[in-house]
Formats: sequence, structure tokens, C-alpha cells
Amino acid sequence: MKDLLEISCGLDIHKEKIVACILTGPLGKPTHSEIREFTTLIPDMLALRDWIISENCHHVAMESTGIYWIPIYEILEDAFSGDITLLVVNARHMKNVPGKKTDMRDSEWISTLLRAGLLNASFIPEKRIREFRDLNRYRKSIIRDITSQKNRVEKFLQSSGFRLSSFISDIFGASGRNIILHLMEHGQIDKISLDSYLKTKTRKRIDEILMSVNGTLSEHQKSFLKILMCHYDSMKEHLIEIETHLQEDMLPFALQIEQLNTIYGISTTASCAIIAEIGTDMKPFKTAEHICSWAGLCPGNNESAGKRKSTSITKGNPYIKSMLCEIAWVIAGKRNTYLSAWYWRIKQKKGARKAIVALARKLLVIIYTMLKQGTNFDENCFEVRRKNCEQKQLSRYIRELEKHGYTVEAQV
Repeated sequence: MKDLLEISCGLDIHKEKIVACILTGPLGKPTHSEIREFTTLIPDMLALRDWIISENCHHVAMESTGIYWIPIYEILEDAFSGDITLLVVNARHMKNVPGKKTDMRDSEWISTLLRAGLLNASFIPEKRIREFRDLNRYRKSIIRDITSQKNRVEKFLQSSGFRLSSFISDIFGASGRNIILHLMEHGQIDKISLDSYLKTKTRKRIDEILMSVNGTLSEHQKSFLKILMCHYDSMKEHLIEIETHLQEDMLPFALQIEQLNTIYGISTTASCAIIAEIGTDMKPFKTAEHICSWAGLCPGNNESAGKRKSTSITKGNPYIKSMLCEIAWVIAGKRNTYLSAWYWRIKQKKGARKAIVALARKLLVIIYTMLKQGTNFDENCFEVRRKNCEQKQLSRYIRELEKHGYTVEAQV
């Protein structure tokens, strides 16, 4: 391997220790290797930072081991103030040849690959994007917990003989919640109280709803239902607090969020989630294909001996992938739009699931182009393509008719 760097540092990071190797020496000549071991406690990580600075090393590479790389990455990032090349590398991309494997050899191998310029860095956004990402991901996990708690309440009501969800689509809406609160206090409900709680069209089914809640909760059941609802309310309040912080943190990205909101089917919440994952600067991604591969929205390529094996999509960022697929389902349900029409064409050939993934990939390409060029979404840019598709479809119909002996004359 031809050396490109005079000084390089490789870090083999674990939960409780860090093994660091610094290789020094003129290009094309034997190198001097110095290996040190540090713990993952803050004083030791600061000592590692000071050692790297004292050796005048400005190129550091480390494995993306779980979350253990994050604190040392931030310490080095703050210490050098951007005057350092920090590479977080996928462990699959730098496996050593088979042999005796030790942490010291791993760190030396990482440093050797870095010195030869053979490592590709994973995408790590700037610090403010990473902080914004933490809040967005936490919001998603809280929503998932709220959904689980709703299911617990529903399961408990079902096990107690109350079939409220059979007649009310959302038992945590205005009508359903009022009924649950009444049951928590009194254990049962009469027709007069039920009529006062029901809203809009649900009043027409009051007799059926009364039969579904025609029971009595014991003291234990009332107490347990109150515990479940208190936990649900506390999580809802916590979600409101998180969304308040999100509204403050999204201000620096207001322009980009406005751009993404011009795509029909994308809300402000979805725009924040997208920016939290890919950032606002598209320079780390050379092309649209690069970002699609990073997100895991590219088909796999597995061929051997002339046989093509699985071509399912590759692994990638699960957060951006799931968000784009959710948006794709929303767009697929819209009418008279280019993207929804494109989805239905793909669905006829490949099926709904593959069409949704294809639409998610198309959305990511559009988002990449918009953020890179600083433009808004414009449906009219697809007008020429739509007319071409219609012309191809018309020509296909004419050919089919001519095959069956019909003569077709085009009328202008």
C-alpha cells in the first residue's frame, strides 16, 4: 500500500477501553508505531486527546462501534475546532486478513489503512444537526410508547367486558375519553351520562354503545384503569414539552423546512425528521445515488456464476427510510398528481410494497436536489415527462389495435 499521510491515528473503541495507535514516518519509508491504551472515562479520553495533539496528528479514524465512538468524536471535534479529519468507518470496510486478532493489532490496522488513504468516512452531520436529530428520534420513541400505552388501556377494557372500540373508532377522542374518565370514577355509566359525552354522529348509535359499556368495574379495576390513564396523560404532557423544544430548535432550519413543505404529503414534523437525518448541506453526498445508498433505498446487487440472487434493498438509515415510506403512502393516496400516478404505474408491474420503496427513493432524490439547489418543489417540472408518458401509452394502445386488424386514425 502506498502511504499518503506522514502521521495517522487509529482508534479501536470498546465499552470500557480505547486502544490508540499512532503511525509516524516519512512517506515511502518504514513507520514508527506507538500504541497506548485508555479507559472510556472522561479524564482518560482527555488524556488521549492531549496525546494526539502533542503528536501533531490531524487524521484520526475509528470504528463505528455502537454509540461508544460518540464521546471521543465530540471531544476531538471540539479540541481541534475543525482542523482535523475525523473518520468514523464501517467495520465491514476494514476487516483485516485472518490471523491472531488483538485490540492492538486492530488499532494498528486502522491506522495503516488511514495512512494509505483506503478508508471512506461514514456520514456524520455537524453538531447542531446531531442535537436536532436526538430530539426528533426521541419524539418518535415517545409516540411509539404512547401508542403502546393506548393498546394497554384498550386491552384492559376488552378484558373487563367493555367493547367500546367496536363502536368508537378512537376511544381516546373526545367521546371515548369522557366515557373512560366516567368509568374511572363511577365504575358504570347510564344512558343520560353517555348521551352527554357522545359527540356528532356517534349519538345515532347510543343504544349500541350503551350495550358495549353495560357493565361494572370493581374497585381494583377502577384503580388500575386510573393508573393506566395517568401514565398515558403524563406521556402526552411529555410529548408536548418535546414538541415545544423542537419548535425552538427548528428555527435555524426554517428555510429548508419551508422548502420541503412545498412537497405535497410532507408536513412540518416530517420535514424536521428528514433534516435531522440528512442535514441541510448535501456536499458529503456526491450524487443522489450516493444518498439513496446511504439511506438503504437502493436495490442490492448479488450475482454469482451468472445467477442473480436477492436484490432486496440494502441496509441503511432506518429513520429516514421509514419516514420517506410513510410520506410515500400519503402521496399514493392523492389524486391527479404526477408522483401518485407514477406510483400506480409501478404498482401494476411490481406490486404495492416495491412501488412504495421506489416512490420513497424518488422522493429522496427530489429532496436532495431541492436542498442542493435551494429550490422549492414545482409540480409543473414533471409536465413534459407526463405528456411523454401519455404519448407512449397512446402509441402502445394504437399498436395493440393494429395487431388485431383495426385501422386507427389520429385526430388533432
